[in-house]
Amino acid sequence: MSVLVDLSMFPVNAGEHLSAHVAPIVALIASSGHPYQLTAMGTLIETERLDEALALVARAQSILAEAGCERVYATLKLDIRDGPLGRLQAKTASVEERLAQ
Repeated sequence: MSVLVDLSMFPVNAGEHLSAHVAPIVALIASSGHPYQLTAMGTLIETERLDEALALVARAQSILAEAGCERVYATLKLDIRDGPLGRLQAKTASVEERLAQ
């Protein structure tokens, strides 16, 4: 199974610049060993199981809570599919291949 996750999570009322709050979440994702891609609007992650993806989301919220963030806003999109891992890169590569034609 392959679970693609598009996660954006940040504290509310923490000011205009949020990278100090987002960086520990990205560090958590990087240390998880799951493939990921940081984007300007969120982080894409690929896991083998849904429970792994949801556990990362829960741990990310805990990081913000432990940092004193009383309110957190998050968006989460999931693409859950039977099949092999590697879709995080394959989906982008497929579009880029067609653009090159």
